Amino acid sequence: MSPAVDAIPIANLSLALLPAAVVLAVLHRWSTGAGTALYGLGRMVAQLALVGYTLTFLFGTEHPAVVLGALAVMLSAAGWISLRPIAARRASVYAHALAAIGAGGLSTLAVVTQGVLAADPWHDPTVLIPLGGMVLAASMNAVSLSAERLDAELGRGATYPDARPIAMRSALIPQINSLFAVGLVSLPGMMTGQILSGISPLIAVRYQIMVMCMMFGAAGMSAACFLALQRPRGGEPSPSDPA
Repeated sequence: MSPAVDAIPIANLSLALLPAAVVLAVLHRWSTGAGTALYGLGRMVAQLALVGYTLTFLFGTEHPAVVLGALAVMLSAAGWISLRPIAARRASVYAHALAAIGAGGLSTLAVVTQGVLAADPWHDPTVLIPLGGMVLAASMNAVSLSAERLDAELGRGATYPDARPIAMRSALIPQINSLFAVGLVSLPGMMTGQILSGISPLIAVRYQIMVMCMMFGAAGMSAACFLALQRPRGGEPSPSDPA
């Protein structure tokens, strides 16, 4: 196996757009949101190109303040995006989402980068930024799912103690499905990338175990923290109550 992954020529990369073009053609033919999908694809390419240049800069820095600043921006964005399903209450519960994602995600990131990987230096951007993105994304999605399901259950008249476990289970469905499917249905992105770069599958498996535990732990703790912060306190109206 090659010791490193070869760069994909732009002409070859453009071939990856062919399946997407087929889907766009179907959506256009059926009048089913082709414009939105095309916008999404264009935005994806632009965002990834931008993040490529940004990461090149971050990976070249040696100042911890720059790395921590990048993580702070990622955390702030994750907290805001996580509340998209309950946009009407976004401003009022943003602090709760931020606290939950920070508590679950950043604590897990610290354990993995400083304990499991023993990053040297501790603020190594090639370790903190990629893993931080994975952790915060898992936490963000868990908070988003738990927020949506909690509001839905309360809106149907359920009490908070009854709605909370339902919301928690919903928040962890993607992570638990991944635990069952990994190695049987799919080879996750990190493991696939390492194997393509020439690393032994036995070594890649260790890293993937770390990643799966990291994402499950971050998602579960963040969802639990958010749901705990959403517990109605004396005199406060529940999300289902009229304004």
